[in-house]
Amino acid sequence: MPPPKLYNALQNSILSKSFTLMRFLTFQIRSLSSTSSASTPATLSQDHVCHLILEQKSASKAIETFRWASSLPNFTHSQSTYRALIHKLCTFRRFDNVKQLLDEMPDSIGTPPGDEIFVTIVRGFGRASMTRAVIKVLHLVYKFHSSPSLKIYNSILDVLVKEDIDIAREFYRKSMMESGVVGDDYTFGILMKGLCLTNRIGEGFKLLQMIKSSRGVTPNTVIYNTLLHALCRNGKVGRARSLMYEMVEPNDVTFNILISGYCKEENLVQALVMLEKSFAMDFVPDIVSVTKVVEGLCKAGRLTEAAEVLDRVECMGASLDVVAYNTLIKGFCGVGKVKLGIHFLKQMESRGCLPNVDTCNILISGFCYSGMLDLALDLFNDMKTDGIKWNFATFDTIIRGLCSKGRINEGFSILELMEESKEGSRGHISPYNSIIYGLFKQNRFDEAVEFLTKLGKMFPRAVDRSMTIFKHCKQGSIEDAKRVYDQMIDEGGVPSILVYDCLVRRLSEDGCIREAVELMNEMTANNCFPVPSTFNAIIAGFCRQEKVESALKFMEDITARECETNAETYGPLINVTCKKGDLQKALQLFLEMIHNTFNVTKCNEIVVTSGASNISRGSTSSIHGCLSEVYSSSPNNVPSQGPIVENLFIINHTKTISYVYDGDTLASLRDEEWQKVISNLEAGDKVQIVVAGLGFTMKKTSLSHICLTS
Repeated sequence: MPPPKLYNALQNSILSKSFTLMRFLTFQIRSLSSTSSASTPATLSQDHVCHLILEQKSASKAIETFRWASSLPNFTHSQSTYRALIHKLCTFRRFDNVKQLLDEMPDSIGTPPGDEIFVTIVRGFGRASMTRAVIKVLHLVYKFHSSPSLKIYNSILDVLVKEDIDIAREFYRKSMMESGVVGDDYTFGILMKGLCLTNRIGEGFKLLQMIKSSRGVTPNTVIYNTLLHALCRNGKVGRARSLMYEMVEPNDVTFNILISGYCKEENLVQALVMLEKSFAMDFVPDIVSVTKVVEGLCKAGRLTEAAEVLDRVECMGASLDVVAYNTLIKGFCGVGKVKLGIHFLKQMESRGCLPNVDTCNILISGFCYSGMLDLALDLFNDMKTDGIKWNFATFDTIIRGLCSKGRINEGFSILELMEESKEGSRGHISPYNSIIYGLFKQNRFDEAVEFLTKLGKMFPRAVDRSMTIFKHCKQGSIEDAKRVYDQMIDEGGVPSILVYDCLVRRLSEDGCIREAVELMNEMTANNCFPVPSTFNAIIAGFCRQEKVESALKFMEDITARECETNAETYGPLINVTCKKGDLQKALQLFLEMIHNTFNVTKCNEIVVTSGASNISRGSTSSIHGCLSEVYSSSPNNVPSQGPIVENLFIINHTKTISYVYDGDTLASLRDEEWQKVISNLEAGDKVQIVVAGLGFTMKKTSLSHICLTS
């Protein structure tokens, strides 16, 4: 026996804990009784006691509550209160106490444990992953009953299937079939689930045939749907559809499975067929399946049909959620129809579906894509007013939109807001890469590099990798640069335009054009659209290898992506086509360059076919003089500094020789270079001259005007 002082302390502690528990239970009883006029503390119901037991935070308190309820007048425990306590004990893995309770039940309440209690124990062992103990529950059942019920067998089978389908099948054969237990549709549904979860589809079909041949059992819709889902998950949607026709009563879940399966395969036609069949049978697919169909239609550009699908679903009584509307709005914004996106925003609001941050982000992206940056900023500001919190995607989207369109100062302002918010950059470098992109696009290369360098504290690894790539490219060590780039990607890094441009230029200069093109496609996929210096390097690389067709095809591709070309884009192409003797193609490219890259006041062609016999070699001054005679200034369009020649293109069709000069080159051209041009002009030559510039009007002339006699 402990010393008196220690004994008293222990006794007081126990009494204190018991008193605290009794006060807590009394408070809960009063709370419960106040919500039900039929209940008072004196007549506590079975449901109230079950609730009190399940609310306890430990096994010991659950037992105390159970024993306390036993002491209440006019209260007797039942199967339900024992089940509540057993559930709580299983949660805390007090399985020895569970067995004690089972033994006392016949004397306590006059009946042995029922099926629900054994099912609770089975599930408790299952949660504890005690597979062998699950099977041994049958021994506990035999202790109180002559044989387990089919419900208990099914509960054991259900737990075993989740652990190991082979163990479950062995249990079915040895413990059920050999004992003469005939399974029901629920039994076979469990087995089918186990086979399909492990992708044993062939065995699933064998099981289906066995069910069909069994007496008194018909495969129900759940069994069929389980097999259908497995087939679709494994890409066998056509086989699943054939199986559907065997079903007596397909339901909405059946159509959900098939519609989702076809959408996964991007087979929009069959997905729509299944959707129509479900409508015809008065089934409304769930909103997830409907949204997949809408997404497929939007990707295919069938936006009107996508909107009609949502309208039909709503007319049939289904409720549309914000995800469905967002999918439709995203579809319209993706093709530049932002106004229709706004229309559906208003529609969803009028029907009680409130927009979320994703809705706003989609619209902001749409506005930026369509060049409506002011509307994007308005919506950005309205989000705060409407109580919709900005997230990282909001900041990232609008910063990218502003910087890609040259509004870098506003991009910086939004970046500061992002850094001040709780969201912050969340460890993502993409908003900062957008700033770098904007600076680089405006040819502010030094500022872009300086900004990248300042990110060293926030993104040390990314900055270090970038600087190393720059160094290797400058030294011509392209293999080392590629190795560091691959390392950067493997680490989850997102390269900036500086890294991409540096690598593409180096690869192009080294003749690795295919790799350069692949890298440019990769940067485009990462929402980093190439700037002229990047794709010009590739075109120049193709031209150095005299792959004119490849260069032209590549230029068509970048033009289709709405990339802005410049004079440097066309220069190498014009030179190489001239070199190959295709002067007409060179002229075509020259005119295309002028049209696409300059705001030219006048651009005319002077076609000269000279037949003069007295033409002699002209002096350099005569060519200089020709420029003043080729154009005559107009007072209305002459720049303040006088007429400006942007480009001069001379083609000698007879000798297949061409010369291309820009304005700066013409101004600094030496006499001997002019003499070279003149020396190739002879009587009878067919010569074509194109002059592009500002502040003059072209007029036709003859060769004698160009090559004056000395």
